[in-house]
Amino acid sequence: MRPLLLLLFGAASAWAQLFSYGVKAGVPLTDFLNAAQSQQFAYNSTTDRFIVGPTAELHLPFGLGVEVDILYRRFDYNGSATLMNSVSNSRTTGNAWEFPLLAKYRFSKMKIVHPYVDAGVAWDKLSGLTQTITSTFVALTTTTTTSTPAELKTTATRGFVMGGGLSVKVLRINVSPEIRFTRWGAEHFIDPSGLLHSNLNQGEFLLGITF
Repeated sequence: MRPLLLLLFGAASAWAQLFSYGVKAGVPLTDFLNAAQSQQFAYNSTTDRFIVGPTAELHLPFGLGVEVDILYRRFDYNGSATLMNSVSNSRTTGNAWEFPLLAKYRFSKMKIVHPYVDAGVAWDKLSGLTQTITSTFVALTTTTTTSTPAELKTTATRGFVMGGGLSVKVLRINVSPEIRFTRWGAEHFIDPSGLLHSNLNQGEFLLGITF
């Protein structure tokens, strides 16, 4: 029995050194959407200041590793248009799910602090997209709802990621602050008026806590 327990303990310890998991949370350093206004049309957008999701990493020899995340954020924007006797107001809300797949390299062999860099690809997928439009013409008001706004170009895009940070070991917990940059290949939203479009450059500050 004792050899079996030692074997199981050794396997669990080796697994813990090979694989880690936890959560990442942070704030965006750039706006999800760029919004502007003209005399007849106007857009405004609010970037929710949180990003959160699970993370996992496979630890390889020579300071190498492979990390995968699932990061969630919420976004919304409002639009308005005034044309002669008609006024239209819209509110759009949705969720953005980001799936980065990263190769990592740790520079330091110190036991507590490990500076690292990472790079890879990421996929971004929109879900729960809802736009409510309220239009008033003279004295008649109508309200419609759609999941495919006119300014929507694509619900999915892919980009390239690079970042860097520190991995700090506190007891059995790894705390990893990181600055990450993503360049997306396509915009989710492009308004024909040019007043609303997605930001192709994305910056994030993330804090990972893994076990």
